[in-house]
Amino acid sequence: MERQQLSDLTIFAEVARAKGFRAAASRLNLQAGSISEAVQRFEDRLGVRLFERSTRSVALTAAGERLYSRSLPALSDLEVAIQELDGAKDVIAGTLKLSAPYSAGPFFLDRLIMKFAQVHPDVQVELIYDDTKVDLVTSGIDAAIRSHTLLEQDTHAVPIGPDLKMALVASPDYLSEKGMPKKPDDLLDHDGIFFAFGNSGNVAPWTFRGEGGPRVINANQRVIINNLRSMVELAANGLGLAYLYEEAAKEAIEQGKLVSLFEGEVPELPRYSLNYRTKRHMPLRLRAFIDFAKQMSADQKAE
Repeated sequence: MERQQLSDLTIFAEVARAKGFRAAASRLNLQAGSISEAVQRFEDRLGVRLFERSTRSVALTAAGERLYSRSLPALSDLEVAIQELDGAKDVIAGTLKLSAPYSAGPFFLDRLIMKFAQVHPDVQVELIYDDTKVDLVTSGIDAAIRSHTLLEQDTHAVPIGPDLKMALVASPDYLSEKGMPKKPDDLLDHDGIFFAFGNSGNVAPWTFRGEGGPRVINANQRVIINNLRSMVELAANGLGLAYLYEEAAKEAIEQGKLVSLFEGEVPELPRYSLNYRTKRHMPLRLRAFIDFAKQMSADQKAE
């Protein structure tokens, strides 16, 4: 059915229900002349007279009665569907689809998702861990949690999660064999374990503070890997130095398996960002998640 036919059918049903053109016009907030024209157009298209008209009354013809009785259930179902859709705008429910890097899970995201799901039991969370860049237009993802280097252009981004403190670590055995670097420039003579963002070939640089601003000084790329836990394990077994999130190496450092180097010279990275396309017609479940993530981040900073 064409859009015009559906509109005319709706007007026809309202005239039948209201038993008059003026009453239908008042209910539909239209001019009485527009109502009359729509009914006339509908009758001409069908080739059937639907109403008997007089100066005082309007009554359905036999054909009009049949059409009205057959169409009313469908129109009623359509009205209910639209009302439910309008009501859904105020209900936090449905499926929230998120994408995030593996590293975000143990840091804060697993905990965030757990608490959000407890507060909003009617929301089904679909979280896919993937370190590659996500196209928010074609992927069907509501929002992506990403580092600032992997944000989509022409999108909105909200910082979430903890501050990302970085660390350069090595095992005591590696330092005993290869020697202790005295300054970042000495790293050029050392082996490194580097973090790669999925299959993108984008290797995280080793950045250090300098008098003229941040400096990138990389060791020899002995291993390139996209798993933080594996980086800790390889570094603890003496394969090379690793530049990674401090939180990921914290336990190994406390146990003496790793040593932290150049602590005052390794800068923090920007926090993760919750990346989404538009604020216009945003699903309430996504708005609720954004607000929840922002509040949880603020609470963590206040602790």
